[in-house]
Amino acid sequence: MARILVIDDEADVRALLELVLKSKGHEVLLAADGKEGVKAYRQAPADVVVLDVFMPNQDGVETIRELRREFPKVAIIAISGKSAADPMLAVARQLGAAAVLEKPFSPEQLLNAIGEVLPP
Repeated sequence: MARILVIDDEADVRALLELVLKSKGHEVLLAADGKEGVKAYRQAPADVVVLDVFMPNQDGVETIRELRREFPKVAIIAISGKSAADPMLAVARQLGAAAVLEKPFSPEQLLNAIGEVLPP
C-alpha cells in the first residue's frame, strides 16, 4: 500500500480522508496547511499528496509549486469545495496536479484517483 500525505485545513476532512485511506491499508500522514505539509513531505516523502487548494498560511497552489520545485515527480491530487474551485483546480492541474477532485467526492472517487496517480 501507499504512503499518502493529506494536507487540508479542515480537521473533519482530514479525519474522514484518514479513515477512508487507512481502511484500505494506506499509511496516512496529516498536515493542516501547506507549510506544515511541505515540512512533513521533506521529513517523510509520500507516494501521493492529497491537498486542498484553499488553505490559510500557504494555499494549495503555492504548495504545489513548492513541492514540484523540490520534488518534481511527486504525485499530487488537488481537492476543493469552494465556489471558486473550478478555476483554482484548473490552475492546480496546470502546475502539475495529476488529478483534481471537487468536494464533495465519494471515497471511491478518491481511491480511484489515487490508483491512477500512484507511481508504478
